[in-house]
Amino acid sequence: MSKSILKVVCYLIVFSVFVSCIRKPDSKDLEQFNKPIVGDRASYIQPIEGEDEGIDTVLEARGKVLISYSDCYTCHKEDKKGIGPAFTDINLRYPRKEVFIKVLAQRIIHGGRGAWGHSEMSAHPNLSSQDAEAMVTYILSFSSSKTLN
Repeated sequence: MSKSILKVVCYLIVFSVFVSCIRKPDSKDLEQFNKPIVGDRASYIQPIEGEDEGIDTVLEARGKVLISYSDCYTCHKEDKKGIGPAFTDINLRYPRKEVFIKVLAQRIIHGGRGAWGHSEMSAHPNLSSQDAEAMVTYILSFSSSKTLN
C-alpha cells in the first residue's frame, strides 16, 4: 500500500472514531466540568511522540485572527483549562505535523468528545477546512518548548 493511501486510510479511521463519539452531555457529564484534574499533568495531556514540522507564519497569523473572532475562548483559555483543554495543553499533546493539523481541524468542524475527558466540543459546520487548519496551526504554535513543566 502506498504511503499516501495509508495516510488517507488512517485519517479516515481517526475521523470516523471522532465523529462516532459525539453525543449530548447529560447531567453526570456536566458535573465533571468543575472537577479538578486528577493525577499528574502528563497523564492528562498524554503527549504523542513526534517531531514538529515548521510553522507557516502567515497561516499562524490568520489562525490567530480567526480564533479571536470565533467562540473558541468560551471553552478554551490560552494557558489554563476551562471547559475544554488549554491551547498550551493541546500544543503539548500533538506534534506540529500536517496530519494532526488536518485531524484537529475536522474535529473543530464536526465537534467531538472524549479526547480530553467528559466535555464535548460543539460542531462548527460553517467553518471551512482551510480556516480550521489555520486555527489549529495557531494553537500548535503556542510553545516552542514542548515540556510538561
